[in-house]
This record gives sequence, structure tokens and C-alpha cells, in this order.
Amino acid sequence: MSIPHTKRVCQIIKLKPEHEAEYKALHANVWPGVLAALARHHITDYSIHYYPPLRLLVAHFKYTGADYDADMRRIAADPETQRWWRVTDGMQESFVEGATGSTGELPWWQELEEVFRFEGGAA
Repeated sequence: MSIPHTKRVCQIIKLKPEHEAEYKALHANVWPGVLAALARHHITDYSIHYYPPLRLLVAHFKYTGADYDADMRRIAADPETQRWWRVTDGMQESFVEGATGSTGELPWWQELEEVFRFEGGAA
């Protein structure tokens, strides 16, 4: 069951086919500083899934803080995260028209609308 103030986020982006192996290898050993920045700014239960036929990366995480926008700005300002994005952005293709990268004005990953949620409970 979700914590009442938890925000769930689901995002998508395309993976360039020539970077599939490198992207998976990077994410098998995410840099500790990147993980620390996520944890410091209330990101939990983060996963990325890959659907090869559409080259689709699907990210899902929970945000448990009080100010999502401020925490996203703090993550974006983190030097290790910026360095990570310089490596990974070139492996991806955004669905957001006009997006130029993770540090740009527009979001790099396309956020998706939640249309259904089941958290269990008695039937």
C-alpha cells in the first residue's frame, strides 16, 4: 500500500538501438553518487524496464517528499547526476517535442498519465 503522500511517476523515452548493451551495462552498476542524489531527494522504488520491439524505456518511481518540483531541481543541480546524464542522454530519443536533454527547459522523459491503480485489499 502506498504512503498517502506518495506521488507515483511513470515516464517513457526511446533507447537508440546501437546503445542497448551499453545502457544496460551502465544501469547494472549505477554510480553511487547518482543513487545518493535520488535517495536524498525522496525518490524510492525506482525501476526502468525495456521493451525492445519499440525501443521503449519505461521508468517508474515513487516520490515521498513534500515538494516534488524543488526536489527535481535539486537532483538536476547535482554534479554527479549531471555527469550521468551527459553519458546517458546521447543514448536516448525523447518523445517531448523540442527537448534537448535532461538539463534542458523541457522534460527529457515523457511523463505518463496514470489511468488505473489497484493497491490490494479485501475483495
